[in-house]
Amino acid sequence: MNLNIIDMAKYSKDIVEEITNLLKSDSYTISEICKRVGIAECTFFEWQNSKPEFLEQVKKARKERYKMFANEAEKSLLKKIQGYVVEETKIVKRKNSEEQTITRKHIQPDTAAIIFTLTNQDSENWKNKQYNEHIGKDGEDLFKAFDLSKISTEKLKEVEKMLREGQNDH
Repeated sequence: MNLNIIDMAKYSKDIVEEITNLLKSDSYTISEICKRVGIAECTFFEWQNSKPEFLEQVKKARKERYKMFANEAEKSLLKKIQGYVVEETKIVKRKNSEEQTITRKHIQPDTAAIIFTLTNQDSENWKNKQYNEHIGKDGEDLFKAFDLSKISTEKLKEVEKMLREGQNDH
């Protein structure tokens, strides 16, 4: 028999606190959280719908988690921008002894991370876009407009005929 049938009776401050702590601390799914606290998923969603204080606590916990993720991402981005040092330990075993060597290795700054940061944080000076303006010499129009009113009707008909014949050649 499924014990989760009586879940609604389990609603308590302690369970809400446990759920919100799990939401804040890691990227658990709702299913995983429900298993850890011993409630059915449908109960979780029922509480969200029927208990406004529960919904608010869940929203607040998620917001705190996203803030924590953003902080971690910023720290990681900073390391990628500045470069960093790692220590590598190498152990060599010999017949009667063991030798340990620690090597410090400098990881170079990541160019993509630098470009990402500059284009997003200082977009006025670091645009990742190109603009092409199609203008003529000294800012004049690239194509000049012709005043066809000064050309005779006979001349215009000749030009039209030439253009039509040119189209038919293709």
